[in-house]
Amino acid sequence: MTLRFLHTSDWQLGMTRHYLARRHGCDDDPQARFSSDRIDAVRRIGELARTRDCAFVVVAGDVFETQNVSRQVISRTCSAMASIGLPVFLLPGNHDSLEPGCIWDRPDFTEACPANVTVLRSSTPVKVADGVEIAGVPLKSRHPSSDPIAPVLSGLKDDGVTRIVVAHGQLPGLSGQDAEEDVTIDKQALDDAVQRGAVSYIALGDRHIRWPEDPASPIRYSGTHETTRFSDPGRGTVDLVEIEDGRINATALPVGRWLHARVSRQMSTDEDIDALAAEFATFDDPPRTIIRYDLHGGLTVARNARLETLLEGRGRELRQPGAQRTPP
Repeated sequence: MTLRFLHTSDWQLGMTRHYLARRHGCDDDPQARFSSDRIDAVRRIGELARTRDCAFVVVAGDVFETQNVSRQVISRTCSAMASIGLPVFLLPGNHDSLEPGCIWDRPDFTEACPANVTVLRSSTPVKVADGVEIAGVPLKSRHPSSDPIAPVLSGLKDDGVTRIVVAHGQLPGLSGQDAEEDVTIDKQALDDAVQRGAVSYIALGDRHIRWPEDPASPIRYSGTHETTRFSDPGRGTVDLVEIEDGRINATALPVGRWLHARVSRQMSTDEDIDALAAEFATFDDPPRTIIRYDLHGGLTVARNARLETLLEGRGRELRQPGAQRTPP
């Protein structure tokens, strides 16, 4: 029998980005589109889960950006999760940790939370099917003082159950870490739990980049469903995880629409400007493409005017935060 489910994390719904502020004299509101698309991606996750015959969806922390997101964000999120039509298990992460006054206890969440959604408030394993359990490791504060996962794993036994642990935090030594100063996870404790058969799969969140590439790895970050920064490669994905006879196969499925891209070019000639225009033209969804560009070199006054015209024209379509240019 094959167990199939979706692993996702770091939705951070309600997130804002300063570089998406509305431009003066422009009707378009990219921040509103960004926020809306992040929630709409939850509906696409549901479509993927149903299409791939998944049993459930796990969200490994940071469902919401903060504890005080708006009532509208909560309402739209709950509606999107209800549309998934399958069991959804949410883990409190560092952005929405399980602490006094947390979002999980707010009436606007508890009253709107759909019946198919379970918040993993403790590490007591939850039975989801015959021989299948989910054990969550909810964070109780934004900055844990010690690894919260290892103690939970030590209490799990090899009892023949297919057990998925859902946790949130940083493994040491990975490139592109989000918060290296925070407490890191004891990787050896994760390996030991898998090797002794107490755990079949560990669904991690907090890292926004999917890791590792090895589809057979039982310890995995899914990455975020919609990119949030320029270190995120490509568009957001979720992981389709299949467990059969103890073997893992994880496949990244595209779900995100927004792209954070970097463009770095030497600008000296008309051909350089042509090449930049050609590169801009390769982005297939300009309203949802955010470019950070670094243009260096020297241009004549006429060529600089041509470059300014190009950037102004593309800037109406492509967001361009943090641009750096060496003056001509």
